[in-house]
Amino acid sequence: MARAIIKKASEADERRPFVSHGEASVLNLGALSIGRGYFEPGWRWSEHVRPIAGTADCEVVHTLSILSGRMHVRMRDGQELDLEPGDVAFIPSGHDAWVVGDEPCRVVDFTGAEDYAVARPGRQEPREPSVLQ
Repeated sequence: MARAIIKKASEADERRPFVSHGEASVLNLGALSIGRGYFEPGWRWSEHVRPIAGTADCEVVHTLSILSGRMHVRMRDGQELDLEPGDVAFIPSGHDAWVVGDEPCRVVDFTGAEDYAVARPGRQEPREPSVLQ
């Protein structure tokens, strides 16, 4: 029989700092992993996560909720999305994204945590973690 699990969102099982401008954290709930993203103004996937992922675009599938801040997403096929607080979005693989404005963007990701911002052998190592707020 499955057992109920409760964790504090602020007590991540794993933290994954980006090259700069933020970090992702992962909370494991049995077979499910939930991601939290903290993206500082100036963050862009192609600059701050690509060196870690080693792919041309973000290849992670996201199902996320925007808690604060704003983010712009550009799909490989040219589709563009503007995300703001209260939005829930499905974002397939093959995209770039960046923070819009001068407010940090905070998200909860229900499908992309396992593979997001995972350092691969031979890739650039990220800097020291920033503080999640």
